[in-house]
Amino acid sequence: MSKAVTDGDFEKDVIQSPLPVLVDFWASWCGPCRSIGPVIEEISAEYEGKISVYKLNVDENPVSSTKYGIRAIPTMIIFDKGQIVDQITGAVSKANLKEIINHKVLTG
Repeated sequence: MSKAVTDGDFEKDVIQSPLPVLVDFWASWCGPCRSIGPVIEEISAEYEGKISVYKLNVDENPVSSTKYGIRAIPTMIIFDKGQIVDQITGAVSKANLKEIINHKVLTG
């Protein structure tokens, strides 16, 4: 299952993570965010032990949202060793998200 991350623990949980990290920037009022939510949970379960998956509520955590230039949600950013590997904006398919993870993170 994905975990919540906040501005306060972003550095420790995401940037310093030994595993690659997928962060879903979302908000409760966002329809596309709600529609991709189950996909994020499936990704979290399927890649358990290979990547960490976090959800960051942009309304409650403006510092991280601003730092990473989040202008539209949902936006997923994949980090590896503290560096941005890829950024996906919009409710993409599970297959698309898995392809990005497999090609840019797990085989990179």
